[in-house]
Amino acid sequence: MSELQDAADHLVVVGRGQVIADTSVASLIASASGDRVQLRTTARTEAMTVLAHAGATVAVTGPDTATVSGLGAEKIVAVLTEHAIPFSEVSAHRATLEEAYMELTRDAVEFRAAAPEEASR
Repeated sequence: MSELQDAADHLVVVGRGQVIADTSVASLIASASGDRVQLRTTARTEAMTVLAHAGATVAVTGPDTATVSGLGAEKIVAVLTEHAIPFSEVSAHRATLEEAYMELTRDAVEFRAAAPEEASR
């Protein structure tokens, strides 16, 4: 899909015989990216607390990383700076075309593989 992301300007996505999307690649990726921001900080717990108080939803993604939604990158930087919380990265999440496609078609699939425990029964 990465080749398609670089080559295509417009996509028509069909699922179960219905057009699910007829849009530009940029618009599809933007909608799948949402308002998520990647945060890298050595003070993750403190950052999560102040960002939650500012109205964000914070999900831990690693020992020093989190995904923040509900606040833009500029507001996140302002809140962290105001509270003297160190950070080394604040970047808007950019979904891949594959992520956007999977999100878009998750309810339009006709076949799902059985979970390993179900397949062995």
